[in-house]
Amino acid sequence: MYDIAIIGAGTAGGSAAIFAAKAGKKTIVIDSDKSMTKRAWIRNHYGIEDITGPELIEIGKKQASQFGAEIVQDTVVNVTKSGDGFKVEGENKTYEAKHVILATGALATLAEKIGVKTKEGTEPRIKTIVDAGIDGKTNIEGIWAAGTVAGVSVHTIVTAGDGAKVAINVISELNGERYVDHDVLKS
Repeated sequence: MYDIAIIGAGTAGGSAAIFAAKAGKKTIVIDSDKSMTKRAWIRNHYGIEDITGPELIEIGKKQASQFGAEIVQDTVVNVTKSGDGFKVEGENKTYEAKHVILATGALATLAEKIGVKTKEGTEPRIKTIVDAGIDGKTNIEGIWAAGTVAGVSVHTIVTAGDGAKVAINVISELNGERYVDHDVLKS
């Protein structure tokens, strides 16, 4: 069983995976390869002069993998409560995890299907979002939401930060104490 299953490998999901895997949590990212970032040309991301969306996503996946996250291509069709966690059903395989992070970008259809409360979106062209708290928690204990689907701005720098924030909150819950990830330069 995975500690954390992240649905979506865009900037929110990828960032969440980096933090979760680096914290030593058994992490899987299930990606449908339909991220809206795949169509982006990013010229306003702090610390990056110019990059395409596909390049940014591939770098993020590589970082997450280097920390131990497993990344699979599959489309999640259902999530159900199962024992101490959740059964995450993909078109190709079923996965089990203690916590699930929805990082599905502009798509809230899976959230609606599995009973996660949604509400009207506030970003242009984003009609429906998950009704998540500032910590990323949804109405279903153990299911979290991050990034655009959780109502934050569609900009990659914002969604990446939100994915990291939600992952830190999940890690803190799993650990039973506040988790901080801050590396320092060695002198």
